[in-house]
Amino acid sequence: MYEFIKYDNSNGIATITLDRPEVYNALNDGITYELQDVFKQVGKDASVRVVVLTGEGKAFCSGQDLKASSGQEKRSFIDSLHKRYNPIIRAMRNLPKPIICRLNGVAAGAGCSIALACDLIVAAEEAMMTEVFVNIGLVLDSGSSYFLPRLVGSAKAFELSTMGSRIKGKDAYDMGLINKVVPLDQLDEAVKSYTNYYAQAPTKAIGLMKKMLNKAGNATLDEMLEYEAYCQEIAGNSEDYKEGVTAFLEKRKAEFKGK
Repeated sequence: MYEFIKYDNSNGIATITLDRPEVYNALNDGITYELQDVFKQVGKDASVRVVVLTGEGKAFCSGQDLKASSGQEKRSFIDSLHKRYNPIIRAMRNLPKPIICRLNGVAAGAGCSIALACDLIVAAEEAMMTEVFVNIGLVLDSGSSYFLPRLVGSAKAFELSTMGSRIKGKDAYDMGLINKVVPLDQLDEAVKSYTNYYAQAPTKAIGLMKKMLNKAGNATLDEMLEYEAYCQEIAGNSEDYKEGVTAFLEKRKAEFKGK
């Protein structure tokens, strides 16, 4: 189905794997358009309850494929971002399902941005994140200037971005960049603990909470109170809410269907 990514969907868990290991999963034109497409498909597929995004081989994603782009005529950065990268980030943040980053190795530049756009990051101790843009005289893009200060604060974000710092798994966890860090041989099991939960969770409610948290960064308290009420009305009319209440009254575990 795809040339540069692998896609698998089983038991409510969709796994998207960047598959250019020979170049550390660097982003060429093809892989960016395939990522746009796969997130559209995931959004339409009601059987998908949770998404795992990872990389094949030693890396998660090393960012833009500079070798591929160097052989082309001068490109417009603004066109490239509008057509290739920004649609991926918007699709990820607008997807009403949780996205878990399985950070198996280096995430650099736009690869780091894509990792930060996920809802949760589970990283190997050996994994490394770096906003490497400054090393070639560029600025943050693909959402890093939005996500980074919200996660670590403005002063630390300035340091990480302007110095191109390399942050290993444990340090990334300590500064709040990621949710969990484990040895590489325990990474799959750590990711599984999240996917097992979300594959059986009330997906509609979680999708609404994701929208609420996205909105909260640029909203007033009054706006959020109104939006909470709006979202709660939707959640309160869901099948999962009815099942949750019934299970509580019957003193059993709820069997959510994500509807």
